[in-house]
Parts: sequence; structure tokens; C-alpha cells
Amino acid sequence: MTMGSNVSLSALSEHVGSAIVSLGWSSPTGEGDADVSVLLLDGNGKVRSDADFYFYNNPVAADGSVQLLGKEPTGAGSEDRISFDLTAVPTEVERIVVAASRYEGARFGELHDVRVTLADAVGENLLRFVIEDPGQVSAIIFGELYRRGEEWKFRAVGQGYESGLAGLATDFGVDIEDDEAESATPVAEEPAAAPASGAPPRATLEAVPAPRPPADEQAAPKKRTARPRTAKKKVTPPGAPVKSLAENDSWKQARLFPVSALKSDRDRETRATSVLLSVMAQVPRFGRRITAPFGAPSGRMETFTEVSLPHGDTPRRPDGVIRVERAGKLWTALVETKTNGNPLKSDQVQAYMDIAARRGYEAVITLSNDVALEGSPLVDVKIDRRRKHQVALWHLSWAEVAHQAQMLIRHEGVGNAARTWLLQDLLHYLQHDNSGCHGFQNMGAAWVPVRNGISDETLCQGDPRALEVVESWERLIRQVCLRLGGELGQKVLPAQRTRRGTDPGARRARLADQLCEEGRLQAELRVEGAPGLLGVTADLRTAKLRTSVDIPAPEQGYPLTWAKRLIRRLADAPADLHVETLVEGGTGGPRGTLERLRPEPADLLPKDGTTRITGFRLSLFKGMGSGRGSAESGFIRSVDDAVHRFYTSVVVHLDAPVSGRAAAKERATV
Repeated sequence: MTMGSNVSLSALSEHVGSAIVSLGWSSPTGEGDADVSVLLLDGNGKVRSDADFYFYNNPVAADGSVQLLGKEPTGAGSEDRISFDLTAVPTEVERIVVAASRYEGARFGELHDVRVTLADAVGENLLRFVIEDPGQVSAIIFGELYRRGEEWKFRAVGQGYESGLAGLATDFGVDIEDDEAESATPVAEEPAAAPASGAPPRATLEAVPAPRPPADEQAAPKKRTARPRTAKKKVTPPGAPVKSLAENDSWKQARLFPVSALKSDRDRETRATSVLLSVMAQVPRFGRRITAPFGAPSGRMETFTEVSLPHGDTPRRPDGVIRVERAGKLWTALVETKTNGNPLKSDQVQAYMDIAARRGYEAVITLSNDVALEGSPLVDVKIDRRRKHQVALWHLSWAEVAHQAQMLIRHEGVGNAARTWLLQDLLHYLQHDNSGCHGFQNMGAAWVPVRNGISDETLCQGDPRALEVVESWERLIRQVCLRLGGELGQKVLPAQRTRRGTDPGARRARLADQLCEEGRLQAELRVEGAPGLLGVTADLRTAKLRTSVDIPAPEQGYPLTWAKRLIRRLADAPADLHVETLVEGGTGGPRGTLERLRPEPADLLPKDGTTRITGFRLSLFKGMGSGRGSAESGFIRSVDDAVHRFYTSVVVHLDAPVSGRAAAKERATV
């Protein structure tokens, strides 16, 4: 599409009762990012109330019409996805504005391939609009959905705002409490009421008291008004667990979902499917979180297991069925589950796709420990495009299920103690050694030959086994992001420095050749709030793992002040942390371990005194697991542990803001 053009959704697809809108971009540094927002507007072009403004502090509409699904990594950056149930949009809403904003002085002109795409309920991409020259703006309206009679249309907008998210929202009638107003006006936060059963939490609100009136007018106090707060809400870590009443550690708590009786893979698949689907039905917010990315509407959900469906001479029994009812219409998905390292079978999934197409079902969802990669399907199925009714094929990893449960339990809540307990028991089940639901846990048969080939320098470029290892490495990094993000309650995504339009297969082939030549697997993680990208390098020649982060030098101050302040902030970091000074021109600067630099921070400064310092690199090294699995001595476990240790022992100290008193103390002692 081009700027200003519009199109009817019904002219593009028959499956537009719900839609997924994706906003994407890439960055040459891999660090560029933005936040999406949605506004529901009435006939006057204004929100009906501040509740019609959906953003990071208010991601879900109570009626299910809007849900911000979060970010998905792509070959050249990331995409932020939004699920719309157009059948649930209130009739008085005539337009839906889809926008994104950057923060901390960043501009969209610094990003590449700024685009919006729209897919229908079966996952088919219907349209694409690329904003060729975003300019130096910090917020952009990408497009809008609007009504024309009984149908919905989409318009490509591309309008920029220099005033950012607050300015954009204010133009549409939202009453914003931005960061500047926060610092200038005393505020009193009201306690958040517990949400109704199953209802999503409302936006984080901040009450701003009106000026105190004269004494003779205080008889009828004015009601305080609540306004959406654009500052991201702070995550409160869970409190300390209540002390157990058990006599000793050998006593095990009774569990709703026991794992001791699981004897075979079939037992594990049956139990895991039943456990997951039952919790999805009983915890609506969790069920909605799992199914919304697959185009399911918001409504009453029921789940079933071991359903017999006719298919030729032999009936088929999918592991599960999910049905969602809204306004008398049903959305149905068949579920095929695998546990441990068992692969999905193409013929089995193909049969379920055919059954779903004949019966008018919307989707088939596969669930296993494997992680799907962009442009690389886990199973090959044939889709008959001649059929009027199309079925979408989606994949879900057990690691993603555990991630969503952890996010709701530890960071977001479900508004009900019983439902929280159900989620906790589900998470305990998934993490148990005997459940078989541990996520990606095997680097594959090519791992040992490739590792040995690199060690003895016999691995040649073009070897297909190197490509298998690169794909496994990408799956592992995606899972590491899920686990770290679940612990932190923050977005953690793989960052990829690739050119616009790069084919994922070509990118992996290039990385495979690089692995053969250099013997290293490399990745970068973008952690929300971190000062830079978190780098992970596995050197197969030395059997060492390196985790690192680059910190840019401050714009003001003196190099010695920077060095002293950095060493002081790392007071609780491991003594074997390596600190390297980055200098202009890329040549190596001074470096040393934290233990050696603590008494002499000045050793970080170049000896000539004239070389410009551009930043500092912090690195930790540890031994690399050799096994291809996730056991204690395995490679997968060693990578997961290395990233977790580096973030919790190093990066967290860099994130902590320095208070005014601490900053004054630093200035006095430097």
C-alpha cells in the first residue's frame, strides 16, 4: 500500500472477523525499538474515555476487542503484534488508530524497514505498508481500521509526531500524565482494586489532586480525576514464600497434577495436554494469552481431550480440542502434543489439517519442546488453496507456555488467588523432570561431529551439519530469552544485525560458514532497560562461553570520573569480571579483571591521554558444556546458566539508577 490508500478487508479475505496487525522495524545496530499503542475513536475522532487508549500499561481490552501481544523476533529486527476481534468492537467506535512511539530522545528516522502488515484469522498476510522516510519524529500513526457500513477498511496513514506518545494521545482526547508533569506535580497513587474474576487489569492510573480551595469552599470536596500514566509501570518482585509447616525437607506437598505415575511418552503427552487445556479453561486470562496470537476471539472457552473425529476408514483422535464461543459463533482448534524429544509427524498433522478443513475449524496447533524458526516450518503440510475454508497451522513450544504462566504469576497477576494457585501448579508440573515439557533440550545429532570437526580443524564450509547446529543455536537463544524474560518480567528478544529484506535461510547459511571458519556461535539479546545488547559467544575451539555488554561512554564528564563510577557500581560484581576500555578507531584499549582494577580504576585510561574513549565492555567467561543435551554438563544448561549469572551479577548493577544523594557522594569522592 501507499500512504493515504485504503482497502476493504472483506475484499482481501473471508476471514476478517479477527485480525493481527504487526508493526515492524529493523536497526543497523540491533538496538532500535519502539512501543505500540491503539486508540478507539468515536464519530468525533476522540476516545470515549481514557480506557480506549491501549499501550504497555493497559495492553488488553476487557471485551477482548484489543490485545497487545508483544514482540516477535524477525530476521532483521522485531515485530510488535496486536490482536483485534473486530466483531467485539463496540458499535459507537468508528475508527481504530494503530501507532508506535520511541523514547529517550530516539527517532524513527534511525530505524530501517518501518512497516505495518495485517493478517487475517488464518494467518494469511493481506496487506503491507512501508513508511519510506519516517523522519525525525518520535511517534507515528502507521494506519487505521475504520467502518464503512457493515464492513471494515484499512487506511495507510504514516503521520509523524514530534511530541511523542503523549502528544499523539492528547490529540485524540486522552488525558495524559507524562513524565515531566509527574516531576512537577505532587501525585498520590490510589491503591489498585483487584480486577473482576477473569478480567484483565486496567491501565496503571495516577490520581492528581486539584489545588486546595479556600476554606469557605471546602464543604464539597472535588473528586480527583484519574489519568493514564505513560511512564512504564514498575514490576514488584514476589514476596518471600511463607515458611512451610513440614517437619523436614523430605515431605513433599500434595499436587493437583502429580507426575510420579508417568511411565511412558504416551502417558506424558496425555497428562500434559489435559493439564494445560484444563488450566486454560479455568484461568481465562491465561487461556486468552495462549490463544490470542492464533486468531482466537475473546469469549467463553471450553477444552477437550481424546476427541474422536471421522477420517476415512479410521477415526482420528487429536490430543485436544479448544473451542471459544462468542456471540453465538465458535472458533475451534485441534491440538497435537509431543513431549520429551519426540518430533511432530507430518502425516499426522496433515490428517488433522484435512479434518479441520472439512469440519470448518479455524486452526491446528502443534505443541512440542521444539522452537519454531522464522521461515523454517517444523512440519511440512500441503494446504489446498482451492478450498473455500482455510485452516491455519500454528506451533507453540512448552517453553512459551511456561513463560506465559511465569509472567502472569510473578509479574502481572490474574486477580484471583485460586487461579494463581492453578497456574503455579501448572508451572511446577511443566518444570518437573518427569513431565517431558522442558522446552528445547537437544542440540541434535550434528552437535558432536561439528564440535569435534572444529576442534581438529576438519570441518569445511558448506557442511550441512554446521547449518543444523546454527539452527539449534537460534532455537536455544530464543528459549534463553523466554526464560530470562519470565524471571525479569521484561521483554527479552534476540537482536539480529542483518540488512533489510535478508532471507532467514541465507542468513543462517552465512552464519554456518562463519562457524566453520571461526569456530564460534554468536548471538545478542535485547533486554528492556539494559544499557546495551547482551552478547553471548560460544567458542567451540576453546570450549569457553563469553557473556558481555558494551556500555557507551557518558556524553559529559571526565574519563577518570567514568572509570571510578563504573568500578564503584560494580562493587558486588564477580571479581573475575573482565573490563575493557573501548577507544576510537577500534584498536584495543586497556583491560583487566575487576579484582585488579578496584584499587586502581585509572588503569582503564589510555596511557597517551589523548585517545578518545567510546565506552567500556564488561565480560564474564566460563567453561562450556560438552554434551548436546540439557543435563548439568550439557551445552544448553551451560548457556542458560551463563546468561542468567551475567545478568543477575553484572547487568542489574548497571540498571540501578543513581539517587541524587549517591550522585553527590560520587562527585565528592571522584
